[in-house]
Amino acid sequence: MTLLDMLPSIGRAAPRRLDPAIWPATTHSDEEGRLCVGDVPLTDIADEFHTPTYVIDETDFRQRARRYRKVLRGVEVVYAGKSLLTTAVARWAHEEGLGIDVCSAGELAVAVAAGVDPTRIIMHGNAKSPDELQDAVQVGVGRIVLDSCIEIAYLAGCARKRQPVLIRVNPDPPSRPDSHGHRAVSTGSSDHKFGFTLAEDHAADAVRRVLAHPILDLVGLHCHIGSQVTDAARYGEAISRMIAAMADIRARHGVILTELNIGGGHAIPYVCGDRELELDDLAVVVEDALDAACAAEHFPRPTVVVEPGRAISGRAGVTLYRVCSVKSQPGGRTFVAVDGGMSDNPRVSSCGARYTVTLANRHSLGLKQRVTVVGRHCEAGDEIARDVELPVDLHPGDLLAVACTGAYHHSMASNYNMVCRPPLVAVRTGRVHQMIRRETIADLLSRDCG
Repeated sequence: MTLLDMLPSIGRAAPRRLDPAIWPATTHSDEEGRLCVGDVPLTDIADEFHTPTYVIDETDFRQRARRYRKVLRGVEVVYAGKSLLTTAVARWAHEEGLGIDVCSAGELAVAVAAGVDPTRIIMHGNAKSPDELQDAVQVGVGRIVLDSCIEIAYLAGCARKRQPVLIRVNPDPPSRPDSHGHRAVSTGSSDHKFGFTLAEDHAADAVRRVLAHPILDLVGLHCHIGSQVTDAARYGEAISRMIAAMADIRARHGVILTELNIGGGHAIPYVCGDRELELDDLAVVVEDALDAACAAEHFPRPTVVVEPGRAISGRAGVTLYRVCSVKSQPGGRTFVAVDGGMSDNPRVSSCGARYTVTLANRHSLGLKQRVTVVGRHCEAGDEIARDVELPVDLHPGDLLAVACTGAYHHSMASNYNMVCRPPLVAVRTGRVHQMIRRETIADLLSRDCG
């Protein structure tokens, strides 16, 4: 008999060890010390679907979607599908009153198959093909964001009725470090592949080209200042510059634009101590910046649109791995190898992302040691988490859970080393629903024409 058997309250107390800012809203430990999400023990999911497996807490996803609508009153909320998109996820967002933004014909097809109203879909992408634009026109998407002059020509050629469009503009707001000295990833400057810059009348030329095509209905401007942005004031700076640009378009062409889409990029924490973008702060900044900018330019207040993706899906996700081996190198680190890696989580090797990892199948009361959790792929940089604290009695067969994997994991998964991509399952109130099945060797071979 273990101490946990004699004192089951230890297991119930375990949630206090899990940072609620990082783990899904329904995360807790049961009396056996097993980690549970959506009232489902993660060990049960691993037993049924094997590992690696992506797990999404539907309750967490829906709660975050609702909070966006509650806090950002008067602002249209559109879910950025690139972070995580399946037909089920699209339905959740749609049922919670969110629009969907898509970046490809595939994402568009998923949203339409989910029953999303096409008028609530926004089509993005910096290199949309004529076929993708044709698809968007045929299903009747509500907005198409134009990113280059050739896209303007393509769309004008395939549209059969007046198509509402926005022009993506780079407001180029200054990047400022957060309290930890890290800078957010910027995509709103003139030195990036997206959109049109305000400098040298680059955006103004795009406006002239759009207005020259009567079948294109220019309704507003779009911008995206970056990702993992923690400082709400940066959105205020972008709003000020964008309203000034809209006022300039009115002065030059007599056209009053009615929509301002300020994109997403809202930061979430991945490890304890990380900052996140506070929604309440963003609401105040948007309101104050709009009031000030519109008053300064004597410009009518436009409808504001935001496009959160990671901020809604990221913390709803957990990835499960089975420990394959534990190995300590003499004079070096201790490595915990698992049965997944950079094919199901490429963000560590591609952008140095950090993650929180915990033991999921039992509650260890022993000492902990600092280890590096590594993947199964033939790459030195194939890591899940470096220098994390895990129990010294960790052994092959144990189940690990990695937090904050609901965004850019399933959507960026690959077949590196010909490893099959994991399944994606949703949990809610004790029920498990498979959204995406595990890829098989037969799936891989079916595309090989050799």
